[in-house]
Amino acid sequence: MNDIALSLDTVWMLLAAMLVFWMQPGFALCEAGFTRGKNTANILFKNFVDFMLGSLLFFFVGFGFMFGSEGAGFIGAPNWGDLSFYSGDLPVEGFLMFETVFCATAATIVSGAMAERTKFSMYVVYSAAISLFIYPIEGHWTWGGGWLAGDAADSFMMTTFGAAFHDFAGSAIVHSVGGVLALIGAMALGPRRGKYDAEGHSRAIPGHSLTLAALGVFILWLGWFGFNPGSQLAASGEVNRTAISHVLLTTNLAAAAGGIATMMLTWWRYGKPSFSLTLNGVLAGLVGITAGCDLVSPLGAIIIGLVCGIVLVYSIEFIDHHLHIDDPVGASSVHGVCGILGTLMTGLLATDSGALYGHGWGFFGAELFGIAVIDLWAAACGIVLFYGIKRLKGLRVDARIEEEGLDVYEHGELCYN
Repeated sequence: MNDIALSLDTVWMLLAAMLVFWMQPGFALCEAGFTRGKNTANILFKNFVDFMLGSLLFFFVGFGFMFGSEGAGFIGAPNWGDLSFYSGDLPVEGFLMFETVFCATAATIVSGAMAERTKFSMYVVYSAAISLFIYPIEGHWTWGGGWLAGDAADSFMMTTFGAAFHDFAGSAIVHSVGGVLALIGAMALGPRRGKYDAEGHSRAIPGHSLTLAALGVFILWLGWFGFNPGSQLAASGEVNRTAISHVLLTTNLAAAAGGIATMMLTWWRYGKPSFSLTLNGVLAGLVGITAGCDLVSPLGAIIIGLVCGIVLVYSIEFIDHHLHIDDPVGASSVHGVCGILGTLMTGLLATDSGALYGHGWGFFGAELFGIAVIDLWAAACGIVLFYGIKRLKGLRVDARIEEEGLDVYEHGELCYN
């Protein structure tokens, strides 16, 4: 029976990894649809680069950085392709693959915010940096058994807050990190040509295909059914069966509520429901529920989705119109802002430890501290990385290349002939 249970758990983990990998084309199509046709090959190419580079770098070094040294210290020991250090119950090759697809997701979030004006060569550099050390180090603090996740009585988190930091599937660890890096990268690049007029008013630059964007969001929605339930890493036994079923339900409810909230708000504010913003509202709900999908009730999931879907609209407006940061796909709002929101609302709405359920503010404090530390790390790395590249090699393509399209000048081929 133990062998059967282990086999079932392994197959479930691998199936979930396949679903999370399927999110990569979802991101690619979503980003391509929200941007102009002259840059489509460039955007698709970058999503391939994220996964190709991420797979190799995480195998050789990042996996050890994240899970090595038994959770001790600031960073694990690099494994140099040797997987023998890992001592978990599930096959290490399968667990590595599951973690690899999460690493690639963190890296690919950034590409949409920096689309249509980034040098491809420099994109390869910062994509490698995210997969090599930015994501694995903060992953070591949390999923790697490090100091933020420590639940021993004498650990820093327990002695300070009486609770460990909790992020079930990555609202903070994956999405907020990607969103913060996306915001810093877009700031370093500057806006696309023609995005703001002489008075600083924002001009809409429509994407070339809402069809592609919609298909991308549907694919991401499906992939999230591996992203969140798969993070249980087990399907055998009553506890695990119940857990993955509960997580699947809360994930779907938050996505639906996020889309509905954005649709209704844009209908009220603009006189017509915005389809493109509603697509991002679905993603906002998915990002928000990812931290606490195992701890909140179905009603709590709906509340998280509604809040994220509403805040998304105001966040996109504020970043675009007031901060004058040009994020073509809204990645900094969807993944950054809603990743932070979802983590904090877990501290409020977790049924067994949330503040709104009468369990005090210790767990909320742990969530607040954890998300702050993780995103400060991402921001510091982003500033050094993007502004360093900008100063040393140049981050942005020339004006003529941006005007005529990156596909021809960066790759010598067009997506649409």
